Amino acid sequence: MNSASSRSRNLKAVGALSLAAATALLMTGCGQSSDSATGAATSEAAKVVPQQQTTTPSATAQLTQEQQERKEVLDATKVTFDDAATTATGEVAGSKLVDLDLEGVDDDDRSPSPTATGSPSGSPSPTGSPSPTGTGSPSASPGADGPVWDAHVAEKDGTIHTVRINAVDGKVIEARVDTDQDADDKKQTADRLAQATQTPQQAAKVATEKKKGTVTSVSLEDKDDGDGVVWKVDVVGSDWKRTTFDVDAKNDTIVREETDED
Repeated sequence: MNSASSRSRNLKAVGALSLAAATALLMTGCGQSSDSATGAATSEAAKVVPQQQTTTPSATAQLTQEQQERKEVLDATKVTFDDAATTATGEVAGSKLVDLDLEGVDDDDRSPSPTATGSPSGSPSPTGSPSPTGTGSPSASPGADGPVWDAHVAEKDGTIHTVRINAVDGKVIEARVDTDQDADDKKQTADRLAQATQTPQQAAKVATEKKKGTVTSVSLEDKDDGDGVVWKVDVVGSDWKRTTFDVDAKNDTIVREETDED
């Protein structure tokens, strides 16, 4: 009887241990399944959602030397082309503007020849006279007194006067007759002005309507084919690049346009 009771107790104990082991095994299996499922879900999500990449903005494009020079001069300039033109013609009674150039902006490209019309950006002096300062091309950056507008205005007979204007305060620095003109020079200038039924201001307006920017030069020149005259207008845009327009001086039509990428 006691032996039977002992065997019964042992069987119960073994059963309890077996049940506990089975329960533990079941719980372990469930945990592993859960972890595996979670890992698989994470992996699948990674495939669907692309990784975000951190990007840094690109550096501002560097200006060329010519663009930097234009920027320096124009940043210092306070007097507009229109105001300088009005001041220049006001210095000589009855005169008309023939050439107006902001010194220090693309001066190296200017040709002093009175008949040079092939250069896309040239703004030659109508008389072929040397620089008013007598020192050749002015510095590319504003001088001690700031930038200067260099103008040529002509009387009805073609006599050219040079008028230099401070581009900061608008005051006239110098006004004089160009003494190296001969009869042919005067006749050529007078003929050009007689053909130009449109003003330089009108030509500048046409150019800036095509490209927003600042007018830095206007000059009256013969057309490349010699048939008529054009106002050659330089416009510097917000990118500091220069675009040159040839505007027909009779009908304000743009007959040529070229942008300098430098």
